[in-house]
Amino acid sequence: MKIILTQDVKGLGKAGEIKEVNDGYARNFLIKKGMAVEGTPQNLYAAEQKKKIAAEKAAAAKAEAQEIAKKLNKQDIKVSAKGGENKGKMFGSVTAENIAEGLKLAGFDIDKKKIETKETMKEFKKYEVTVRVYPEVTADIIVDVVRAE
Repeated sequence: MKIILTQDVKGLGKAGEIKEVNDGYARNFLIKKGMAVEGTPQNLYAAEQKKKIAAEKAAAAKAEAQEIAKKLNKQDIKVSAKGGENKGKMFGSVTAENIAEGLKLAGFDIDKKKIETKETMKEFKKYEVTVRVYPEVTADIIVDVVRAE
């Protein structure tokens, strides 16, 4: 029997996939628990249309992310941090949250979880940081850590 999964089922598939399973398993477990719907021609057509729309949305989101990455690439972002007097050491380090705030001031709304630092930023200098804009789209930015006045 053909079914369309409405949610992820361990060992079977992810939501939206069309699967062929035994009649008893489909009727007595998957459909009864609301994990799947029967694969009638109408339901199969609707599932295909949903897949097509989701693919178009994903392509549009990726294209938008590539535009953002193009604008963001090699962008100079200034981040200020407190430090000791007369070229003293920095208090603490610069975090992804500080970089996200600097990006917001520059006009980019990037989540701090998407910022990947290669090293800890504990000195007043320039660092290269990777921003993951979309799963396969990244941009490299330059973060200039300066002393806060």
